[in-house]
Amino acid sequence: MGLLEFNKLPINTLVGADWKTFNAITKDRVIDPAYKSKYRLTKAVCRLLSLLQPIENKRYKKMLADTTLAHDPVFILGHWRSGTTFVHNVLSCDKHFGYNTTYQTVFPNLMLFGQPFFKKNMAWLMPDKRPTDNMELKVDLPQEEEFALSNMMPYSYYNFWFLPKHMREYCDKYLLFNDINETERSIFKDTFLKLIKISLWNTGGTQFLSKNPPHTGRVKTLLEMFPNAKFIYLKRNPYTVFESTRSFFTNTIQPLRIQDISNQEIEDNFVEVYDKLFHKFEEEKHLIPEGNLIEVKFEDFEANAFEMTETIYKTLNIPGFEDAKGAIEKYLGKKKGYKKNKYQYDERTVKTVESKWKFALDKWGYSL
Repeated sequence: MGLLEFNKLPINTLVGADWKTFNAITKDRVIDPAYKSKYRLTKAVCRLLSLLQPIENKRYKKMLADTTLAHDPVFILGHWRSGTTFVHNVLSCDKHFGYNTTYQTVFPNLMLFGQPFFKKNMAWLMPDKRPTDNMELKVDLPQEEEFALSNMMPYSYYNFWFLPKHMREYCDKYLLFNDINETERSIFKDTFLKLIKISLWNTGGTQFLSKNPPHTGRVKTLLEMFPNAKFIYLKRNPYTVFESTRSFFTNTIQPLRIQDISNQEIEDNFVEVYDKLFHKFEEEKHLIPEGNLIEVKFEDFEANAFEMTETIYKTLNIPGFEDAKGAIEKYLGKKKGYKKNKYQYDERTVKTVESKWKFALDKWGYSL
């Protein structure tokens, strides 16, 4: 167990932001009284670490800026709590894949310089389990890249973790890209490409494997960047997703936020975001070239992960399964003892899902 408990962190993950990004995210935003000390400490640490940014930028320009990608990425999509982490962990057993690491999510600007020192200290401090679902946490394990992006530019949906009163604003602008302007979208593209290049260098992979629920609303932009990208879209029982998302959001936001928000407001927000994200993907998925998209029910994947992984490789024409299958089987053998959270669907949950998310129940064929 790490020295610090997740829900008692004295700072939040904005400590790893560059100074320009930190100021852009927090400019003119209200910091509620209960979080002013956390904000000040986070700001101070961020300012100190940002002094190293010129060294990082110089190394990136020299080492990676002019490199090209050998392959377009593979994107694992789906709403939060749809099983994306498990699928990501399984596929990342294939060493030809590179990915964003847990360390990189917090310190994306200290990858080419200072990583050994800061990673050692992060490993010492951080908890070894995610508090919401008991998934393992280690600095070098694969992780979704949105936290990293939120520390590299101001145009990330994950700004809502810090400033939850603006969650719906961030949804429309930076999750769905509906209200984003072209300058912001261009910065997103450049920043994401930079993150991918650093991730591949860091993990030694040749193809980037992305697990990032916010990308579910950005298919059009991702295809502009990577026309031959592959997409794995995960569907999961909406009743389970509702219960799991409510637990995940209300617990994870506690050590990160610098604004007050009630649990009911959090629930109301993600209920609306689920609706918007579902329909945004349905609106844009026809843009994906034939043969580059597979839609998978997580329950099917969970029940037979090895065979479903092989099916994903074959359907998307991803090479390397034969070389990777031994590592995948070994990982799945270890996961047999993993204890999942169990959810009891109370009457309010059932009514909410059936009134607000009936479209998903009907389209995917889920029922109680």
